[in-house]
Amino acid sequence: MKLNKFLFLYLFAAVFMLSCDKDDDGPEVVPPRDRGEQELTDQAALDEYLDTHFYNYEEFENAPEGFDYRIEIDTINADNAGKTPLSESPLLETKKFNYEGVEYTYYVLKVREGASEQPQPKFSDSTYVSYEGSLLNRETFDSSQSPVWFDLTQTIPGFGQAMTEFRGASSFEVLPDNSVEWSNDYGIGAMFLPSGLGYFSSFEGNIPSYSPLVFTFNLYRVNEADHDRDGIPSWMEDLDENKRLTNDDTDGDNAPNYLDRDDDGDFIPTLEEISDEEGNIIFPYPDVDGDGTPDYLDPNN
Repeated sequence: MKLNKFLFLYLFAAVFMLSCDKDDDGPEVVPPRDRGEQELTDQAALDEYLDTHFYNYEEFENAPEGFDYRIEIDTINADNAGKTPLSESPLLETKKFNYEGVEYTYYVLKVREGASEQPQPKFSDSTYVSYEGSLLNRETFDSSQSPVWFDLTQTIPGFGQAMTEFRGASSFEVLPDNSVEWSNDYGIGAMFLPSGLGYFSSFEGNIPSYSPLVFTFNLYRVNEADHDRDGIPSWMEDLDENKRLTNDDTDGDNAPNYLDRDDDGDFIPTLEEISDEEGNIIFPYPDVDGDGTPDYLDPNN
């Protein structure tokens, strides 16, 4: 009796599944748009945005008491028709970055570069920033008024590229309540990115697919990254100099060099191949056989 019951349930389930297969082939898979064509669409949208929006440049030129030194972007309308649009700001710079075979154009508003004695971050470094991200309709999708650390290798491509244009603060002070007060010379800027340097065809949270993005930010501090702690800064492991680290894998073990402590796969740690007997790093990196390939990338040496 029980066997008949289970057999009936099995047959019912099989018929149901076959019926579903006939009536429902699953969600239609839509291939991503052509990156080059989407770039043209995004540029038109960004150009219009830059022509029709302005930032609070007057507050930066004559800072009122209590000014928080944050960029605020607004739409030009009848009430503020005399404002200078972003597209005409002398502080707006046009940048290029080749990504996924497309030459992308993005824009950086460099309100303040940052303290001159501080290093500019490389595309692989860590940055301490406060920020706000928005769509072209000015809808905010993410923000943090308190600074947070960003590993630039884990951000969208355009964010990491634009951040290299700025510098951090020259100093800071820890106050009695353990809050931090930064010297007023940190980097202040905004970036305007096509979707191809953002999330492109992906739908991320409340960011629709193919959305150009706007970020305003303050940069307070930079730390040079060595992700695998092999003694070589991560940016120097970009062997083809395309500002991307995931495709540099000397020994072909599927671990890119910036995450591989033995870059050439010769079972001698990279750190050991670039250090002297006291553990001090030798630079330029040793090339014992003089073939132009440093030892840490040469499995035959």
